[in-house]
Amino acid sequence: MSDRSVTRWLLVGGVIGPVVFVVVFLVEGWTRPGYDPMRMFVSLLALTDLGWQQVANFVVSGLLVTAGAHGLHRQLREGPGATWGPIFVYLAGVGMVLAGVFVTDPGFGYPPGTPLGMPANPSASEIVHDLASLLAFAALAAAMLVIARRFAGEGSRWTLYSRLSALGEIGFLIGAFSLPEGAGLLQRVAILLALGGVAQVCRRYWREASAAA
Repeated sequence: MSDRSVTRWLLVGGVIGPVVFVVVFLVEGWTRPGYDPMRMFVSLLALTDLGWQQVANFVVSGLLVTAGAHGLHRQLREGPGATWGPIFVYLAGVGMVLAGVFVTDPGFGYPPGTPLGMPANPSASEIVHDLASLLAFAALAAAMLVIARRFAGEGSRWTLYSRLSALGEIGFLIGAFSLPEGAGLLQRVAILLALGGVAQVCRRYWREASAAA
């Protein structure tokens, strides 16, 4: 397999990973007994006997996102965003994997019977999970802002899209922690904006690599 083909396949991972992650947590959220996707965070899906599905979703999707980061590194090569853009995408993928390995504590009424609100005494797994989630969200926003600089230098219409993806993610995340009754919905919008941005960037450069081939 040629280097260009490897690059294209890695970029495909960067497209598929975000799509798989979103589809799985949407389906799980609407079908899981006792789970309310409007007010409960995605991470809570990793709990109960069915939790392995979301754990696998975190890990597999995260690995695919890291593959996309390698593809971006190979395709961008030089210029604005060529170094830090892929690095931030890679860190986001690592954060997703860690968030799956270290499961959150029960809370916010899930599993059913659990007290509302955050755990009073978070476990070590919860702490690592929260830090990994913060890493993923921060890295995704940073990646889009860095890559937006590259698009701006090219005079590309993708500049505004990348910036709005990053700023929208941050805004909806703040809303998720400010409005408990709609926290689940707002977090889902933030994830969709963040991972959707990465998927679109990987798709754009996949098309560029394919055209060059």
